[in-house]
Amino acid sequence: MKTFKTNCVTALSMVACAAVITFSACTNKAQNANYLDSADIAVDTTTNAKITPTGPQPTWAPDIKPEMLAVIEKLESYNDKPIPELTAVKARKNHTPTIAVMDLMKEKGIVVPVSKVDTLGKNITVNGGSIHLRIYTPQYAKEVCPVIVYYHGGGFVIANLDVYDASARGLAEQVGAVVVSVAYRLAPEFKYPTAHKDAFAAYEWVLKNAASIKGDAKKVAVAGESAGGNLAANVSMMARDKGIMVPVHQLLVYPVAGSDMENKSYKKYADAKPLNKKMMQWFVKNYLNNINEAKKPMINLVNANLKGLPATTIICAEIDPLQSEGKLLSEKLKGAGVNVSMKLYEGVTHEFFGMAAVVPQAKEAQAYAAEQLKAALK
Repeated sequence: MKTFKTNCVTALSMVACAAVITFSACTNKAQNANYLDSADIAVDTTTNAKITPTGPQPTWAPDIKPEMLAVIEKLESYNDKPIPELTAVKARKNHTPTIAVMDLMKEKGIVVPVSKVDTLGKNITVNGGSIHLRIYTPQYAKEVCPVIVYYHGGGFVIANLDVYDASARGLAEQVGAVVVSVAYRLAPEFKYPTAHKDAFAAYEWVLKNAASIKGDAKKVAVAGESAGGNLAANVSMMARDKGIMVPVHQLLVYPVAGSDMENKSYKKYADAKPLNKKMMQWFVKNYLNNINEAKKPMINLVNANLKGLPATTIICAEIDPLQSEGKLLSEKLKGAGVNVSMKLYEGVTHEFFGMAAVVPQAKEAQAYAAEQLKAALK
């Protein structure tokens, strides 16, 4: 769950490209969107330097990987005020792990291939307003591609499409799919269950309008990180309950899946970075109307009806308060008869998934996720 800071999307695109896999992609830029979000960039590819930390291992993560620690050190160097001490509006102005990655790349002269994805934006109407979609289309396309509807993290309160650009772009490139990244409305301006309803509205829009973005309406998956992982799972449950097409697969990356903040990983990594227990309590306070809503199945996925959900890939980070509930969700899904594949990546923290340009485990996780999605969307 990342804090927000406005950044150039073309700069963010560099972070995504480190794990590019050759594929037969889908069509060139989709047409008739409201406006263009970003353009391709030319990136120098002359030098790459190793990322190493400057200080000792922190007490909260004695086994943290060196590249991961270097990102955390850079993030701490900005000396931002802790999120739990801020209003949501101010918290969204803090530096993000994405900014830390980009700054490290700049300092070390790390460069990556040019992105093979075009992006454009579209606004859609939802109940009570409108939301923005960013559509990632692999270049040199086939006529029709599978689609992944992607939901960013941020505890339902902070972050935006730019902060999670690397993850969405990486999936589009490696899967060869159109990725629709959803800017659902945030709390506390829009309380529970607004984000969940927006997430489902975006999924419905994709099913009805897939052809307009060169997508195959019969091959639609959902994916999300952190709060976005929770939203992705909820979209699958709502589709099942409403009798419409259930996603063919769901990728849940360190999802918000429970309400027990006294479990093993919450205790062990209570002071972890960039996500810790106090931040999770702050997110809950800002998104929910009252604490009792934390027990609702839409938040507490581990106690939801999980039968009839699509095959699921779960990615967990070791140094993460959400590790235990991610593992428990995997067990609960299996108990409900769902085909589940789960991987725990050691030595990395919450938010590692989009850091493929500098963190080897992120590159591995993106490749694994892409393999799972490609198999489901074949």
